[in-house]
Amino acid sequence: MDFLHQTIIFLIAALIAVPLTKRLGFGSVLGYLAAGILIGPYGFGLVRDAEDILHFGELGVVFLLFIIGLELQPSRLWVLRRMVFGLGTAQVLLSAVVLAFIAMSFGQPAKASIIIGLILALSSTAFVLQLLAERKQLTTTYGRAAFSILLFQDLAVIPLLGVLPLFGQRSVGAGAFDYGAFALMALTIGGLIIGGRYLLRPILRIAARTEIPELFTATGLLVVIGSALLMESANMSMVLGAFIAGMLLADSEYRHELEANIGQFKGLLLGLFFIAVGMSVNIELLLREPLAILGIVALLMLSKAFVLYPLAGLFGVRGRRSSANLAAVLSQGGEFAFVLFAIVARENILEAMLVDRLVLAVAVSMLLTPVVYLLNESVTRRLEDRSEPQYDQVPDEHNAVIIAGFGRVGQIVGRILTSINIPFTALEIDSSQVDVVRRYGNKVHYGDASKLDLLRAAGAGNARLFVLAIDDIEASTKTAEVVTRHFPSLRIIARARNRRHEHHLMDLGIQHIFRETLLSSLAMTEQALKDLGRDEQEAMRIIEVFRERDARLIREQHAVQHDEAKLIQSSKDTARELESLLNSDRGRR
Repeated sequence: MDFLHQTIIFLIAALIAVPLTKRLGFGSVLGYLAAGILIGPYGFGLVRDAEDILHFGELGVVFLLFIIGLELQPSRLWVLRRMVFGLGTAQVLLSAVVLAFIAMSFGQPAKASIIIGLILALSSTAFVLQLLAERKQLTTTYGRAAFSILLFQDLAVIPLLGVLPLFGQRSVGAGAFDYGAFALMALTIGGLIIGGRYLLRPILRIAARTEIPELFTATGLLVVIGSALLMESANMSMVLGAFIAGMLLADSEYRHELEANIGQFKGLLLGLFFIAVGMSVNIELLLREPLAILGIVALLMLSKAFVLYPLAGLFGVRGRRSSANLAAVLSQGGEFAFVLFAIVARENILEAMLVDRLVLAVAVSMLLTPVVYLLNESVTRRLEDRSEPQYDQVPDEHNAVIIAGFGRVGQIVGRILTSINIPFTALEIDSSQVDVVRRYGNKVHYGDASKLDLLRAAGAGNARLFVLAIDDIEASTKTAEVVTRHFPSLRIIARARNRRHEHHLMDLGIQHIFRETLLSSLAMTEQALKDLGRDEQEAMRIIEVFRERDARLIREQHAVQHDEAKLIQSSKDTARELESLLNSDRGRR
């Protein structure tokens, strides 16, 4: 069957199955899986080359990790180091030990059991991140923990790819550690980081200057696929190369354009990947040995869940519900199991029939993940937990001020208002932050400030001022939308993380917006000017002129915020104007 006919089959199957599962509340992933099962070689047999489709669909996972890298600057990755290398290491090793012990208890040799444990300890990056992204839970505590574990697992695949062949019968007598292969891996990662830092932006700049959108998109695809293939050439995970490339561009001026362009391909190819996983489910073997396969699936998912649940609490995931969510979402086998078990079969490390059973068990566990996750959500939603409480019932206090977000910024506002006896109502969605603040004697209510019912209970209808101090950009914007829509007369003073966030808030008609780093940056610059010999009046004048021009620039760029060329030009024009103005002032003095 030619490529176009297969494409039609994929599109029709997805168009039927995905809306149906979405309507039933199971999400899109299960729809793609069901479509794959139906059209695959073990279903109606409309498409038979599941393995080739799976390899092509893996590009979706590559694009997914590139986009995640775009959203994760190296400084933020360093903040996650305890989760990545602490929780990630603990999860992989403990899960591998438990699963290896289970394999040994069923009569497998120690060497084979260790290999089975290490491979099955890995989870599915594509399934987990897609599920969490659909439900907007990647930024939750357990969402960040899940991402950290998956990132470590992708790193752990590198040594596994190098070590597995040493266990094989073909490698007997040649068991020396391949230092050359690992040196090549290290050089490849180093080369990608160094080359990416000095080459990626110039390449993208050249493509952007052509002002041909499709050429810029093609260049973005070249960056992602090239980075992935570079890693694969050194026997490493393609997704790691894409993730590093994305992270290197996280603070570039092309980040948002790349995210928008690559995101279109990511969604389609991820869907194709899930369809291919569904196609690879060997229904014949499942029907022939249902108890054996389902038994392996149950042992796999329960073992990983029982390991993850206590680890979550040890590494700062607060609350039974969050710990249970983490355990449920990472309990399946991963897509790398298909690659690693293929190596195991090629090297004759395990019996072919056992490998077939294990591969099928991994596929079935991935198939069950959306169902398990939804069941877990329905059960844990009813849990009452003091460490992660239900939203507080806010008393009808009718204070004149409401502070949404009681972190660094909100607390300073609250402390000053308290010192001059102005009462306020503080709302904070992070339960751990609420616990800390309350220990210091502050009165703060646990709740989501974007919920209309909570705002009404907090007295927003009678308040005079709403201080929007939420750290998360998406949550801040959502809260601002609710307040401006339902309480149009309520005056808002908003904190903005960056210029783009400020533009979003300006779109909603908010006038008093304070970019969180601007004032401290201006104060530091004023002190620097004084230390460099400028007198106090001149330093203050320079800062004031800059502040006025920056405020005007924000308004100008708000009008052209979706046109990158005009944004760049307005910044250059303002810089030249500012330089000319300050130099002329200095000349008159």
